[in-house]
Amino acid sequence: MAARKDSAAENTADREIVIERLLNAPRELVFEAWLDVKHLHQWWGPTGFTTTTTEIDVRSGGVWRFIMHGPNGMDFNNRIDFVEVVKPERIVYEHGEDGAPGQFYVTVTFANQGGKTRLTMRSVFASAADRDKVVKEYGAIEGGNQTLDRLAEYLATMG
Repeated sequence: MAARKDSAAENTADREIVIERLLNAPRELVFEAWLDVKHLHQWWGPTGFTTTTTEIDVRSGGVWRFIMHGPNGMDFNNRIDFVEVVKPERIVYEHGEDGAPGQFYVTVTFANQGGKTRLTMRSVFASAADRDKVVKEYGAIEGGNQTLDRLAEYLATMG
């Protein structure tokens, strides 16, 4: 996959989206909310979206197939291929859909910060044009922020 061809020496800033949030919950709880399907359905996706999982195998080499149901009635098939799952520190995955896997590469880190969790989600696309397309056509930055807002709200109910 082209989006994964970034190296530590390569500057990918023009083709990435980075969203960061300090969450008021310990990282073990945040990690659990991120990878347990019973929690994922409560918060995954932008405001107004719901999620239906058709398959989930959370491990390095595993896959998560799900449908995001938009508030406008449209359905969006998604596929996440887990590259690396290191509890409770990091999740690395390729995000796409069946037939077009690996449209972008995501690294999510969970850092302990005084009993809270600094979550950083870094998405790298194959090109700046690919990144710009999802920002413009799908509202990727706004949607990512809304998703993390929903996660923060859900974590408050887990306490």
